[in-house]
Amino acid sequence: MAHIPVLMNEVIDGLNINESDVVVDGTINGGGHSLEISKRLSDSGILIGIDLDKDALKLSEKKLRNSNAQINLVNDNFKNITKIVNNLDLDLVDKILLDLGWSSNQFEDKERGFSFMIDGPLLMTLSGDSDSAFTAYNIINDWSENSLIDILEGYGEEKYAWHIVKAIIRERNKKPISSTFQLANIISESVPLKYKRGKIHPATKTFQALRIAVNDELGSLKKVLDDGFNILSSNGRLVIITFHSIEDRIVKNFFRDKKKEGLARLLTKKPQIASREELLNNKRSRSAKLRILIKK
Repeated sequence: MAHIPVLMNEVIDGLNINESDVVVDGTINGGGHSLEISKRLSDSGILIGIDLDKDALKLSEKKLRNSNAQINLVNDNFKNITKIVNNLDLDLVDKILLDLGWSSNQFEDKERGFSFMIDGPLLMTLSGDSDSAFTAYNIINDWSENSLIDILEGYGEEKYAWHIVKAIIRERNKKPISSTFQLANIISESVPLKYKRGKIHPATKTFQALRIAVNDELGSLKKVLDDGFNILSSNGRLVIITFHSIEDRIVKNFFRDKKKEGLARLLTKKPQIASREELLNNKRSRSAKLRILIKK
């Protein structure tokens, strides 16, 4: 299934690209947004695409190979944005885009273990490295009861965290929990029937919490907000798409604080959301929220 970038028109309008801009796509993924960005850059413009996923960078490279702009693709975490930019002999950038969503390709790769709909190893590493020192398997099988409850409630906003964690501990005492289906079944059997029949799968919030914890998504987001803002040029723009309430709250509060400090203005007082037409064509866009900040 091809990955469809969300809020494309809103992103491009919000970035307001000049042909000689230095633009950072901190989550380039398959290059959907960056392809449209590159079309608006001349040979004096620079596009820096960052991603931890090597496979995503390969897809981006193919899409961007005919671009007139100077293309720099970097296999790294966007939290290292300052180092990445400095390594390219740059001090400032004009535009930063962060699409905090995960691609269909990543979720459908059973070897990564992101989805409760596909059986695979309990990994959830963004880099796709099965030899990573820290995976969802480690959290589920090694962390204490209180720690598990904390991440399910804090990162997943899971109201049945206590029920789920009790079931996880009971099962892991019998044998290690090593696959996505195994964990999803434990979760489904531990929650009330009305929750099973809800709008979302009962494992959704637990899997979200694990993914956030494994990849330190919130810590990385807070760092890239601080560092990204610092390397933005005057009138530079920070454009961010979030997909769940915790991320959106972090971005909203950061933008609000910069405005209060007199360092920025908000182009979006309320987040932009997908149009009715986009929602019909791309269900993934239903939870997307776009916020734009302009540095003074």
